[in-house]
Amino acid sequence: SLSFFLFPPRWCTMSSVLSFYVSYLLCLCLGFLCVVFVSYWNSKWRGGFAWDGSGLQFNWHPVLMVTGLVVVYGNAAVLYRIPLTWGENKLPWKLLHAVLMFLALLLAVLGLCAVFDFHNKQSTPNLYSVHSWVGICTVVLFATQQQWALGLCTFLLPCSPLDLRKFVKPLHVWMGSAIFIMGIISCISGINEKLIFSLKSGNKTQPYSTLPPEAVFANSLGILIVAFGVVVLGILSKQSWRRPESGPEDDSSRPLLREERQ
Repeated sequence: SLSFFLFPPRWCTMSSVLSFYVSYLLCLCLGFLCVVFVSYWNSKWRGGFAWDGSGLQFNWHPVLMVTGLVVVYGNAAVLYRIPLTWGENKLPWKLLHAVLMFLALLLAVLGLCAVFDFHNKQSTPNLYSVHSWVGICTVVLFATQQQWALGLCTFLLPCSPLDLRKFVKPLHVWMGSAIFIMGIISCISGINEKLIFSLKSGNKTQPYSTLPPEAVFANSLGILIVAFGVVVLGILSKQSWRRPESGPEDDSSRPLLREERQ
């Protein structure tokens, strides 16, 4: 890996490698800030966290969704773009990609459990807003189409046909980006919805329209999420940062559980 970084092959220039790592460092920093901001917002202005059916339980919803559907998912998506992994056995990176995606899905499901349980205990209707519709569609697509039905059966099982894996790979990549964008839309709309519902004169708070400190902070969180998404999608779209195919047995052509050649 170090030799690859110090002496990149002719098809990958040093400037390209350096520009990737600058972008990747920005991606990591923005993702970290997203998690810090959403946690601090719900701790400072929304009262903290609990799992008792109260508003404190709802506060887990934005934290888990931003962390899972945006930050963890985005970092899992760009994992294969890291140049230091290109000269290595791909099996560990496939496993890490799968683990990160499973973690993202687990956090998203916990986030849904938090909000549905809160709504049910407070006799609040479920799934009536655009935010909730987009959010539930995102998680359902993530769980079934993208990763843990189609993706798991196609890329993990040794018995999956080679032609099927080659056919599914472009769909897997395209749907991955689409689900990531849907996750960002869900989080942005959710932040806006929460501010509109919470910052009202009748709630003994300054109205959202007056842009109180909480609104400024939460809006800044929204900007960070968008910036993180732009960086991730930029990394994914740059062709020179794609992992090179080393042969017919590389990438999607080989199922994850088949023994890899050293």
